[in-house]
Amino acid sequence: MKTNMVVVCFVATGVLASGSALAQQRGDDYEIDRSVLPIQEPKRPTYSELDARNVKAPPRFEVKAPKGAPNVVIVLIDDIGFGGPSTFGGPIQTPTLDRLARSGLRYNNFHTTALCSPTRVALKCGRNHHTANAGSIMETATAFPGNTGQIPNSVAPLAEMLRLNGYSTGAFGKWHETAAWETSVSGPYDRWPTHQGFDKFFGFIGGETDQWYPLVYDGVTRVAPTKMENYHFTTDMTNQAIGWIKAQQSMTPDKPFFAYYATGAVHAPHHVPQKWIDKYKGKFDKGWDKIRAESIARQKKMGIIPAETKLGKKPDDIKDWDALSSDEHKLFARQAEVFAGFLEQTDHEIGRLVKAVEEIGEMDNTLFIYIAGDNGTSAEGGFVGMYNEMTYFNNVTEKVEDLLPLIDKWGGPETFPHMAAGWAVAFDSPFSWTKQVASDFGGTRNGMVVHWPNGIKEKGGIRSQFGHVIDIAPTILEAASLPEPNSVNGTPQTPIEGVSLLYSLNDAKAKERHTTQYFEMFGNRAIYHDGWLARTLHRAPWQALKQKPLKSDVWDLYDVREDFSLVNNLAKKNPKKLKELQALFMKEAEKYHVLPIDDRVIERVNPALAGRPDVMAGRTSLTLYDGMNGMLENTFINVKNQSKTITAKLEIPKDGASGVILAQGGRFGGWSLYMKDGKPAYTYNFLGLSQDTIAAKDKIPAGPAEVKLDFKYDGGGAGKGGKATISVNGEVVAEGRIKKTQPLMFSADETADVGLDNQTPVVEGIGIGREETRFTGKIDKITVEVAEVK
Repeated sequence: MKTNMVVVCFVATGVLASGSALAQQRGDDYEIDRSVLPIQEPKRPTYSELDARNVKAPPRFEVKAPKGAPNVVIVLIDDIGFGGPSTFGGPIQTPTLDRLARSGLRYNNFHTTALCSPTRVALKCGRNHHTANAGSIMETATAFPGNTGQIPNSVAPLAEMLRLNGYSTGAFGKWHETAAWETSVSGPYDRWPTHQGFDKFFGFIGGETDQWYPLVYDGVTRVAPTKMENYHFTTDMTNQAIGWIKAQQSMTPDKPFFAYYATGAVHAPHHVPQKWIDKYKGKFDKGWDKIRAESIARQKKMGIIPAETKLGKKPDDIKDWDALSSDEHKLFARQAEVFAGFLEQTDHEIGRLVKAVEEIGEMDNTLFIYIAGDNGTSAEGGFVGMYNEMTYFNNVTEKVEDLLPLIDKWGGPETFPHMAAGWAVAFDSPFSWTKQVASDFGGTRNGMVVHWPNGIKEKGGIRSQFGHVIDIAPTILEAASLPEPNSVNGTPQTPIEGVSLLYSLNDAKAKERHTTQYFEMFGNRAIYHDGWLARTLHRAPWQALKQKPLKSDVWDLYDVREDFSLVNNLAKKNPKKLKELQALFMKEAEKYHVLPIDDRVIERVNPALAGRPDVMAGRTSLTLYDGMNGMLENTFINVKNQSKTITAKLEIPKDGASGVILAQGGRFGGWSLYMKDGKPAYTYNFLGLSQDTIAAKDKIPAGPAEVKLDFKYDGGGAGKGGKATISVNGEVVAEGRIKKTQPLMFSADETADVGLDNQTPVVEGIGIGREETRFTGKIDKITVEVAEVK
């Protein structure tokens, strides 16, 4: 077990102190310079003595963390807001977070960026998200500095700083920090986890994954999910994290570890075992308005928020619960039960992680940071929720009458669900808005618990100093007595822009040190400065295609020292202060590459419209070979909204062939060219809502065969249908209509696969998973050709 440490605030002399200590151990005058990473090796001595037996070897050079440096665990939950967890007065039970808070500290004034990728990048590099080119999620990157999606070498991540200072580092779960065009087998892998400072990575690379059938990577290698009874990804990633921590400490007990544990939960799809859903049966029948009222009352009673706090006004677009129909009540209550069960299950898995650290005797010397949300709760489910979240990204609105028949399946593998936006507002209490709204604390304020027995004297305390995700990296560096490096891997570094929160650990009344912070996401923007907040609400999360001129936005002003929930707009009473803060926003926005602001959302999913690199840009054909599978949508040729021809050169065995020839997408949207019982067929699956299939009547005889799928797109706009024809060796064997197609996206995690269907099947009835859908013949090559309809 490592020696317990006493937290000491350090300045530059701390570097020399650490180096001097090692020099004494070495018995020479060599001192470590930790401001340049990797730490340079000492000059190798030369010898004139012939016989090695007459000379004493020099001590081995080895980089070690400063003596007593703590282990570090960062837990980051996805898409849960301030008012969701019980630890911060919410209705959803989070016993692990509760327990850590009782023996640690709760931060009630901690902020994120309001969206996934930007928060994650900023968290792990200590700079603002635009400084790191992560102005939005990676899939909506543009050509402008601040939004390119390509993390620069000048903002080295915390993991690399710790690794080069003697830590073991592991990341588990969601990543979502790799540029969309860098996710193919061609790389580059610079922005994958194992090239961003982590020795170990087990998780998924994009923004979300199917919890029952995830797309999993171990390092840069795609692997099958671990075989286990009642598989669920959160359990799998927890097992991996526990196994890594225990093995690391077994092998090198004196070497501290940094574990980044970032769940896909509770981001959509809301997938959770039934037993967790059942715990909340009937708990949300009272509706979102009463849940909000009960949450703010609990928050006041617990001392989480000031007693005079008022409940933020609900957005006008969100209906009162009492104005809804009985069918809406039934459906929406079920959605909340699934979501709540998902969060509690996630907290339970984190409890297993905590127990593992306790079992190896390292909890006292572990700085455990549990952040309940990378942004506010998501309102991207729209006004009635979604059976399939991909409908949001294809601008398709689902209806209550269509969703009701699926209510008993909600949360299971036959759904890819999201909940109604009214619940997002409720779980962001006491605030008004949600995820994506960077100009409201409902989008940016997240509960955080810091637990560190060796470094925190008070148990169960509350800290109210302003904090931001960019403060986490400098906090950890200071706790480990490590300096901010000036250079990493040969690149001079952009200075860390966050402020260490270590000053607040043992002083609840310490003066706030992070005094200015801008916020911006898709046009929603704000500026915090010395207790004041100026902001403008540019667009709601459900207004994905709606833009108004940025210059027409109206700004509000709040004194957040007296107005926790932003209900008292002082813009008219204090126009001078508002004007001052607006000018400060523009100054900060220019400084940190926020400008120019791009408020487009869905359009930016298209690389050509967004202006970012595209592996397939300009390509009209792609030749594929057997074994090429797991190709994410951003690195596969775009077949949407145009005609396509797929030509497959095959060898058919004597007893015929079955299985997938080429597929893209999965159960909730995509297409597949396959063979069943020796006969070729093509199915287009429209968002899991409907399927069109054309199939030949006769088997293909043994021997070489050319199977061609020709799809003639109707044109006349996006998402239209067309005529599909299957030919075998030049002879038409089947043809039919595809009524409609997906205009913008098939999936966030399902892939294009040659010779199999990797995760969930596009077509039911031909198996599920890699082995069951594998093509039983031989694939020589497949050519995909696309052509625009004029």
